Amino acid sequence: QVNDPIFRPVVASYIHSPEKQIAYIEMAEASGLKLLKDTERNCMQSSTFGTGELISDALERGVTEIILGIGGSATNDGGMGMANALGYSFLDADGKELKPIGRNLIAVKKVDASKVHPKIRDVEVKVACDVSNPFYGEHGAAKIYAVQKGASQEEIEMLDKGLRNFAKTINGQYQIDIQKIKGAGAA
Repeated sequence: QVNDPIFRPVVASYIHSPEKQIAYIEMAEASGLKLLKDTERNCMQSSTFGTGELISDALERGVTEIILGIGGSATNDGGMGMANALGYSFLDADGKELKPIGRNLIAVKKVDASKVHPKIRDVEVKVACDVSNPFYGEHGAAKIYAVQKGASQEEIEMLDKGLRNFAKTINGQYQIDIQKIKGAGAA
């Protein structure tokens, strides 16, 4: 049992190969559009937290590799929810922890990794994706995908600014330029 995109309990599954120590996880099982009615689509309030819970479960089972399929998501949180479920906290300028939803991307000023799942560093994660969108901008996650996830034009602009802020925070703290990673704006 994990959280769906709007934090309701849902039973989600994935494939676990104990012999190969691989987990095959489909993001849509926990964070997908298929879990929401059309009237519930709101990527300002939705989260990938449930996907992170699936990953955490796989880590507890001792996998060393995760194949993560990322199509069909109902979210535009930059992976903040998934990371939060794995122990990362996202803080605003006052050091207050933010709920890991799209609306809060704009407020992230620091990442706290002090409670990260200890097994995450021992696993290789491969992402299965069929698009190459950048994280933000005209071809980024918000401007290309947010409308199908329930965002208005005003919300799309806010999400894009949030993704820019989130990327700046990650780059400043970890020296990782998300915008340069091909497909970072997928799902």
